[in-house]
Amino acid sequence: MFFGGDPFEHFAGMHGGGGSRRGGMGGPSREVDTTKLYETLGVDKNADEKEIKKAYRKLAVKHHPDKGGDEHKFKEISAAYEVLSDKEKRAKYDKYGLEGLADEGGGGGGAEDLFSMFFGGGSRRGASSGPRKGESVNHPLKVSLEDLYNGKTAKIAINRQVIVGESKMCTACDGQGVVIELRQIALGMVQQLQRRCTECGGQGYCADKRKERKILDVMVEKGMKHNQKIVFRGLADEKPNMEAGDVNFIIQEKEHEVFKRKGADLLITKTLSLNEALCGFEWIVKHLDGREVLIKSKPGEVIKPEASSQHPFVKIVPNEGMPSHGNPFVKGNLYVLFRVEFPSDNELSEKAVKELKKVLPRPAMDVAYDEENVEVVHLDHADVKNFGKGGATSHDNNYDSDDDGEGPGQVQCQQS
Repeated sequence: MFFGGDPFEHFAGMHGGGGSRRGGMGGPSREVDTTKLYETLGVDKNADEKEIKKAYRKLAVKHHPDKGGDEHKFKEISAAYEVLSDKEKRAKYDKYGLEGLADEGGGGGGAEDLFSMFFGGGSRRGASSGPRKGESVNHPLKVSLEDLYNGKTAKIAINRQVIVGESKMCTACDGQGVVIELRQIALGMVQQLQRRCTECGGQGYCADKRKERKILDVMVEKGMKHNQKIVFRGLADEKPNMEAGDVNFIIQEKEHEVFKRKGADLLITKTLSLNEALCGFEWIVKHLDGREVLIKSKPGEVIKPEASSQHPFVKIVPNEGMPSHGNPFVKGNLYVLFRVEFPSDNELSEKAVKELKKVLPRPAMDVAYDEENVEVVHLDHADVKNFGKGGATSHDNNYDSDDDGEGPGQVQCQQS
């Protein structure tokens, strides 16, 4: 779309454009132009998105180089549209001019340079950055699984510092944020020290502030996850010559007594009696949206204590999991992990055992044996952790000598 070069070089003669910028803290120049991009597209500053898009298309067709148009004019039009069609960039331009676009996304050196984004790695040509961005503030927001399933809007009050009036450059450090001190350490030897300016707190600018209490509507959307952020841009404390940081609410999912969640799937554990596991079961689950869901086994379905791979025996109810964030109509699955509770000792009578042998498949067959030659044993309860610990405690010395002073295993010869 672009043909190299700087699209803003044509605006360099305007205040706040591509010409020289203030050094030090990198704030906007005192006289900032915020109209040139609108004039380039031939629209009013109050033009809406449709008017801006319509004006751009008309001018782009007219001045496109492939159709004999002026290349430099086309670059101006394209660059102006890139800014004015983006709400955040347009807001920065309206407030700070072109200097406000020089460090898109805030300070710290980590934000991608706006010029680099447009033209594939171009530098800022030695110019200072636009307004830096203040630190963001994080607040934990504890939310139940029901709220994450259904969605919720919470009203939360925050207190912030806002600037009253205009910011002024600190005269103690001339807007640098640091002051230089000279200290004589010996005759004819002077040490130069740099320290943070105490008048402005290292910001380079001073301003009067007041406390502001603001009520925020924090919307927890359906399907949001643990540690996900809800961002309110520019609502942190205001600082002189800086763009205010963000206020972030961090989702903290509470543990649920019935459901376990992983992604968009839910898991519930159900303990069945042996009767239910073999003959069928049904039970009602109260879902996260208040619905009562009847979960029922199919005729002849057998629930096992564990799967063949020694993993828990699990089945699913399709589409009864969590809503997907951003697309709540698509849901995950509800997993049911089964445990089978067997009867305890002496809980079954002899009559019941005989009846079970008749109806259950593969009953145990009676074994014929000779009582005089075959030893009959019974089982006791055990812990597999003790496997390998049976038998007597072993010793290094297996034999003890009957004679004092003789070592084990030694033979004393009798002399005649």
